Amino acid sequence: MKTELDLKMDAALAAMTGEGGQLALGEIERFGRKLPTIAAAPPTLTAYLAFFSAQHAGAEFLIAGEERLTFGEVHAVAQQVAAGLVGGLGVKKGDRVGIAARNSPSWIALYMGVLIAGGTVTLLNGWWQSDELRDGIDDVECGLVFADAPRAARLAAIDGLKAKVVTFDDTKRLPAALADIAAQADGTALPEIGPDDFATILFTSGSTGQSKGALSTHRQVVQGVFNYLASAMMMLAIATEEGEVSALQPSTLLNVPLFHVTAEVPVMLQSFAIGRKLVLMPKWDAEEAMRLIEKEKITYFVGVPLMSFEMLTHPNRHKYDLSTMTDIAAGGAPRPVDHVRRIHEEMQGAPLIGYGLTETNGVGTGNWRGNYLAKPNSAGRPSPPLVDLAILDDAGAPVAEGQRGEVCIRSVANFERYWGNPQATAEAFTADGYFRTGDIGYLDPEGYLFIVDRKKDIIIRGGENISCQEVEAALYEHPDVAEAAVFGLADEKFGEVPGAVVLPAEGRTLTADALAAFLLQHIAAFKVPARIWVVADPLPRLGTEKIDKVTLRAKYRALAAAEMA
Repeated sequence: MKTELDLKMDAALAAMTGEGGQLALGEIERFGRKLPTIAAAPPTLTAYLAFFSAQHAGAEFLIAGEERLTFGEVHAVAQQVAAGLVGGLGVKKGDRVGIAARNSPSWIALYMGVLIAGGTVTLLNGWWQSDELRDGIDDVECGLVFADAPRAARLAAIDGLKAKVVTFDDTKRLPAALADIAAQADGTALPEIGPDDFATILFTSGSTGQSKGALSTHRQVVQGVFNYLASAMMMLAIATEEGEVSALQPSTLLNVPLFHVTAEVPVMLQSFAIGRKLVLMPKWDAEEAMRLIEKEKITYFVGVPLMSFEMLTHPNRHKYDLSTMTDIAAGGAPRPVDHVRRIHEEMQGAPLIGYGLTETNGVGTGNWRGNYLAKPNSAGRPSPPLVDLAILDDAGAPVAEGQRGEVCIRSVANFERYWGNPQATAEAFTADGYFRTGDIGYLDPEGYLFIVDRKKDIIIRGGENISCQEVEAALYEHPDVAEAAVFGLADEKFGEVPGAVVLPAEGRTLTADALAAFLLQHIAAFKVPARIWVVADPLPRLGTEKIDKVTLRAKYRALAAAEMA
């Protein structure tokens, strides 16, 4: 039976998306099927950014330390950057243009400028080391990369890098930080951009090792943003009806990296439509977050579950006024059930959680407020109005209600393809257009999704996906490693962390510390196993001669738990 909140949400959404509603639906064909679209959405990201930057021109948009910028100011800088890109830097429509940098106003202005110039903005993982950056840039044939100083140093260490690297100083304020780029404008006209033109590439850690570049068109990203906007408007309609609307400007902390889909789509891009202020945090710190929440009157918080838990349990939480923060959302990993209850009882904010993937432009499911408290281990209902979620077997056929299968998502917001990888693209979709998430789950009678396992050999450390195969490949780069297996270990802080079992080559000696130091030269620090066991006997094998990870995972998870007890 549907809850009262479910019924209210359904009614609010029906009014918005029905004929004559603010978000009335249209349709588009893909995979030989008609998929719903939100007809009111602008056709391109450039049109979206221009319209809402003008609508909220005088409102504060970005706060970074003492720097305070309005929507109109940031969009003006982005237009100047775009002119420099097509002028002196010769960017053509469709060119992949990378950003390798920490979060900053410059990052956001560059993102916007690349889109306005017709480029495909390529979000390089700022935590990657040189080898990973080279692989990502080469994989999508990225010809131009903008980098801050630390990432520029990593790029400079790559022999034979094909991309041109332009370093910018994000310690300067806008527009000075990007003035050298804007100064290269020569009057070349900006290109016309359509909904089917390429817009973004984000990288996803898959079970096959190296990250894949997930390419999306302008329409796919905009529709993803508007699906989030539909949820925001739906909850606003309910709050208005109940007399609980805040008079404060919507505002949130930007505390997750912009190269992740969560920060890019529901946080940054959605903020343009709702006139939301973003307060940038260069590095996560729970007490600094609480200080900023009080100072900037933050109304909405989103981050990986670890972040809200660290505020919840911080010994100084009582020193800060967090009362403006009405919603406390999480994504990237499940919240422990007890955290949901405690956030509601001890922080007075309404807990929320969302489930989506890079390939779906973050769109998937959501569990809201009282419904989340009632079903704290559920990822929620499919997000209306665009998401069609199904639980399918290996052949792509639906399973019975309550039965486990692969969670699959179909919507107009799903990505176009993996760049240069038609095989992986074909394997990612069913014949009728469902994206295979690699997660195993089931739907209850009310349509709530419960995720119980993963098909993919992936570890989720505090919301950051880690490919076991990629870490294993890095271990095998060590000349003294004969066998290696990587798997997830339970962790109270991050949910899970990588662990590894390694067999040295005959006659060689290895230590865990030396292996960790070796890995740090090749992969990002968050991927380095938290525990490495060096063993004397060959790793167990299956009949197929593959390493028996199930047995290894069970043995060493139990060993790690016993050591912690």
